[in-house]
Amino acid sequence: MSFKLTEEQLMIQSMVRDLARSEFAPTAMERDRTKEFPAENLKKLGELGLMGMMIPPEWGGSGADTVSYVLALAEVAYACASTAVVMSVHNSIVCESILRHGSEEQKNRYLKPMAAGEILGAFALTEPNAGSDPARQTTKAVFDGDSYVLNGSKRFTTTGKNAGLVIVTAKTDEALRHKGISAFLIEQGTPGMTVGRLEDKMGLRASDTADLIFEDCRIPAQNILGNEGDGFLIAMTGLDGGRIGIAAQSVGVAQAAFDAAVQFAREREQFGQAISKFQGLRWMMADMATEIEAARLMMLSAAEMKDNGENFTLQASMAKLFASEMVNRVTAHAVQIHGGYGFTREYPVERFYRDARVFTIYEGTSEIQRVVISNHIFKDKRKP
Repeated sequence: MSFKLTEEQLMIQSMVRDLARSEFAPTAMERDRTKEFPAENLKKLGELGLMGMMIPPEWGGSGADTVSYVLALAEVAYACASTAVVMSVHNSIVCESILRHGSEEQKNRYLKPMAAGEILGAFALTEPNAGSDPARQTTKAVFDGDSYVLNGSKRFTTTGKNAGLVIVTAKTDEALRHKGISAFLIEQGTPGMTVGRLEDKMGLRASDTADLIFEDCRIPAQNILGNEGDGFLIAMTGLDGGRIGIAAQSVGVAQAAFDAAVQFAREREQFGQAISKFQGLRWMMADMATEIEAARLMMLSAAEMKDNGENFTLQASMAKLFASEMVNRVTAHAVQIHGGYGFTREYPVERFYRDARVFTIYEGTSEIQRVVISNHIFKDKRKP
């Protein structure tokens, strides 16, 4: 499948590329060192309408299509992967979940400030003993009068400390397993919700990843997202879109690593010539370029299917699986091409390598993607 991007899509890509490479890239290495949250970057993205890209204009968003969104996200990831992951969770999972499942009151209350980047969104599903198997979560929500009382804890919450609004899943009916999970909109600062420890991570170090703890946290009943028991469906639907976002982040980081490797290979001389002249490196880079292009097309294909209203679960999983594993291979090759320099913090490829490592893990591991894909392959075709 070939893609002809529209003038508007190309304009968005070009605008974000200019912004990200001039404003975000110069500070990315320092942020990686200090773990300073990229608030200024996100503010600039909000001012340009990029924190509510797929929210309709009536709720303050840009009303852009998914193809435009993944093009923009890849450009942000090229410059600063930590900024990109916050942008991705905020747009793909939180804003879209509220848009798809929220009440009119919830949309009016939250989508406009979120589209402007005034409130950041987070999604709290994972628990200490419930990662790939969310039905094992133990956080509970008990209905009490006109509210729900939450108790439990969540782990590995992207933007958990800096988010103004968190979608939290909790069991409202233990007997129903995954059908007894509900989702709630909880504002930062709500009594009974506290931010626990922050993870000291290998990569994406400027993006905070936090524990969230709920102790008799009382939530108004109108803050349930959808209906009781919709939480698992909301999570899985949100993750479908989020997986296209991970593919976009993977493409962006891989392209950055590839470009750095090309530049280094042209400038570095050994045995009397630039190392770009050696066939071993040329073939390695030919494979890297091919894999990046394949991942880009899979990302765009899944995004286009979403825009067309088609079922894109399979394509999102395939794009996430291939792109996330691709970026780990490409960044490893980029480090290898740099030789000893690639192992130092003087060059950005070691950061790309560390940032890329989590892409095969979060929002569904590679193993979970293979479960999703194989389930589609072996679905009984005789059933209507």
